[in-house]
Order: sequence, then C-alpha cells, then structure tokens
Amino acid sequence: MGVNSSAAGRGRRRYDSPLRDQRARQTRQAIVAAANRLFVARGYAATSFADIAANAAVARPTVFAAFGSKAALLREVVDQALAGDDEPVPVAERPWFRPVREGRTPQAVLDAYAEVCRIIGGRAAEVFEAVRRAADEGPEPADLWETMQRNRRAGATMVIDLIEALEPGPRPLDRERAVDVVWMFNDPSHYQSLVRACGWSEQEYTAWIADQMHHGLGLDDPRPAHGSAVRNEDNA
Repeated sequence: MGVNSSAAGRGRRRYDSPLRDQRARQTRQAIVAAANRLFVARGYAATSFADIAANAAVARPTVFAAFGSKAALLREVVDQALAGDDEPVPVAERPWFRPVREGRTPQAVLDAYAEVCRIIGGRAAEVFEAVRRAADEGPEPADLWETMQRNRRAGATMVIDLIEALEPGPRPLDRERAVDVVWMFNDPSHYQSLVRACGWSEQEYTAWIADQMHHGLGLDDPRPAHGSAVRNEDNA
C-alpha cells in the first residue's frame, strides 16, 4: 500500500507540475505588465509593490515572492520590453534580428538594424524613459540605466564588426567613432520623439534611422531620400 500510494503521488506531481508552472508564469507576466504600465505612467519611485499587486490583481506578497525587490522587477520589465517576451533568448539571436547578421553589404546590415531599432523603440521607448528618470532616484535604477547604455553600445559595436567583416580595409571613420554613430541612432528616445510625439509613421522612422547611419558612417548611396519617397506614397 505504501508503494502504491507513493507511485500515485509521483504521478500527480508529474501531472500537476506543468499546470503550476504555467500558472506561475502567467502570474509573473501579469505582474510585469502591470509594473510596465505603472512605471511608465507614474514613475519608478511613485510606484509601490501594493500598486503593482492591485493593478495585476494579485496579492502584494505574490509580487515580492516572484521578484524580491522593485529594482529586480524593473530589470525584468526592461528585459521583456527589449526582447518582446520572457523567453531566455538573447536579442541578437531573435528571428527579427537575424537579417542584421545575414546582411550581404554594409548598407543591408544598416537597413536591417534600422528595422531592429524600430521594433525595440516601439516596445521599449517609454520604459527607457522611465528608467532614465528613475536613475536620479537611487543607485539600483542608476546602475540599470548604465547597463542599458553599455548594452546599446555593445549592439552598435556588433553592427560595426559585421560591416568591417564584409568590407575590410580603410574606412571614412575610425572604429570608435563609427561605433559612436550607430550608438547615437539606436537610442529608443528617437522613436519616442519622432513617432510618438511628432507623429511620424514607423516606415518614415525606419528609413530616417537607416539614412542617418548610412550618412554618419560615410556609406551614402545614390538612392532617393526615404522620407520624401514615403511621404509621396502616403499622399498618393
């Protein structure tokens, strides 16, 4: 009887565990989504665990048990805003980043990276601004902000590495200055300003980012200006 009971118990654990895991993941996702909304709307300092719990329709201890601290929750909000989900897959290995690595010319790499900037800007521009503001409110968000800047620069460095591998030899800019240019234009604040505030279309924004990187790196080509072409299409 003891063996049978034990076997039955093991069977129930195997059956219940995936369901428990799914529910726990759904709860975490609800918390992250609520934190994202509140950090953007109210600011990091003005948002409490109790606020997040109420917005996510869970108990406050559940928020604490899931993340341990508000700073850890903010970091998770940033990670998911950048990646688009909670899967443990680096941004550079995502399917929507693949065209950057597969570009056959420097111009193709930059065009693909401009599309990545659009995708990330659309998901993360407001969160980036929330963290930038929170960086003045404590050491943990300040450290996260610095990490985000380093990661942006690492992304820019990877783009320059890809371009240099495609076309070795002397370039218009030295390596660090070239990284500076790409780092300047992969900032989601440009998306916030041009798309959210000024009403640019996402197509106009992507074309502008690509053109600015082409020009800044001395890789201009004879194609027509994207912005005017897009606007003509919009007015057709």
